[in-house]
Parts: sequence; C-alpha cells; structure tokens
Amino acid sequence: MRAALYQANTGIDPLIGARSLVEAVERAAGEGADMLFTPEMSEMLDRDRARAAGSILPEDEDVALAAVREAAAKHGLWVHLGSLALRGEGADGRNVNRGFVIDDAGAIRAHYDKMHLFDIDLPDGQSIRESAAYAPGARAVAVDTPWGRLGLSICYDLRFPDLFRALSDAGADMLAIPAAFTVPTGQAHWHVLMRARAIEASAFVIAAAQSGQHADGRTTSGHSLVVDPWGEVLLDMAEGGGVAVVEIEPRRLSEVRGQIPVLQHRRTIGEVEVRS
Repeated sequence: MRAALYQANTGIDPLIGARSLVEAVERAAGEGADMLFTPEMSEMLDRDRARAAGSILPEDEDVALAAVREAAAKHGLWVHLGSLALRGEGADGRNVNRGFVIDDAGAIRAHYDKMHLFDIDLPDGQSIRESAAYAPGARAVAVDTPWGRLGLSICYDLRFPDLFRALSDAGADMLAIPAAFTVPTGQAHWHVLMRARAIEASAFVIAAAQSGQHADGRTTSGHSLVVDPWGEVLLDMAEGGGVAVVEIEPRRLSEVRGQIPVLQHRRTIGEVEVRS
C-alpha cells in the first residue's frame, strides 16, 4: 500500500480548505498513492466559534466532503478525511467532529465522531473547551479497506488506550490518528504516544497532522507520522505543509505479531483487588 499523508495549515475559510483538499487528492494520485490521509479539521480550523458557526453545515451540505468524494472518484483514490466540523443531529445543538473513509468510487464507507473531547488549560495560556461546542461520539469504528482493517480515531483520542485496545480486538491492522496537536503537547508526547499505540496494537499508525501558525492564531506542531507495528517511524514530515508518500508493507504485521504475539496473549482484566 502506498499511503499519502497531507500535512495541512488549514485556515478559517472552508472554500479554501476544500480546494486545498482536492489539490492534495490530485497530488497523492499523481504520486501513485493508493490512499490519502488528511488531518483533523481538514476543511476549517477556527477557534472563534461565533465566526465559525455560519460555516458549519450538515453533512449533506458540506462543501469539502462533496468535493473530496468527487475527487476520490475522479482519481480512483481512497481517502481518509481526518475530520470535519459538522452540524450535529442532537437536541443540544452541539456540532460533531467527524472523520470519513471514502472509497475510490467516492462512496462513504464509514464515519467516526471523536469520542474524547479536549477540555484543558495549557501552559502557554490557551484555554480549550471542545465539549462546549462539540458532542462526543458514542461508538468506536473500524472499516475494511483493500489493504487491511482500519481503526478510526481523532487527535485527543490518542491518549486513551482503551479505544485502541477495542479497535485492535476488532481486528484493526492500521490505526488512523488525524490530529491538530498544540506545540507544547506535541513536543512532549506526540512521538512517544504514537509509537506506543502502534506497539500495543501490533498495527501500523498513520497520523496526518496540522502544522504551523494558523489564521485563527493557534500554532500546531506538525510531524505527521507513519509508524510500523514494531514502533519504527517510517515517515516524519517535520514542520510545514505538503503531501508525502510512504510504502506500507502488510507482511510486516505477521512478522511483528509472530515475534511478540501480544494479541494472542491478551487477557480481559476484571475487577481489581485493592488491599490496604
């Protein structure tokens, strides 16, 4: 499998974001990729919620989703559209942070709503309350592709190994972790957590990321990664934008799983005995 990763610097205009995504599809196809992976909030990244509200639409009206589906069909390319901000269907009026897997005919094969929401005060002064605007997803999702089963997640999900255990138990060979990591947390935790998820699950991790100074004032850390089941980094895009392609060799799964068969040795842990 030739996987392409799009490292983006998404702004506040969804039309520009949609055009950039189509260009990424075209470039990935031109470089012979089989599947393109894009980051979290690939269409619009705007922490000014009042300004962003008018651009957040229902799924069937979203410009970027329609454009990427059309481009995927035109170029015969699978796409993991890392996530989009979409108007939610719930009664509380909150939006959803939703990722999509689109096949080479432009059909949506699966979608996943981010389960773990980022509510935190950061050392650099940023205060983020994702749950104020977004509703959490209720289910884990994995989808079959021609190259193996792909487990879906989004950004902050990375810190919750139970999700990846569930995806691994469901047979995931690859884990998609699109992100818009802040610089302090990216520098401290990005590589080690990505490698840990790959090693624990004996699976490939594919993590397309946002990078650089954005129009809404935030800065993201970049370093889109592909990590193999042994924990070896096959691709690190460092900082900046663009599309990079890397070969993912399925036989590596059986090699690693044969060397350290953790998937066979797993046990379900019940109640913990606590003594004083």
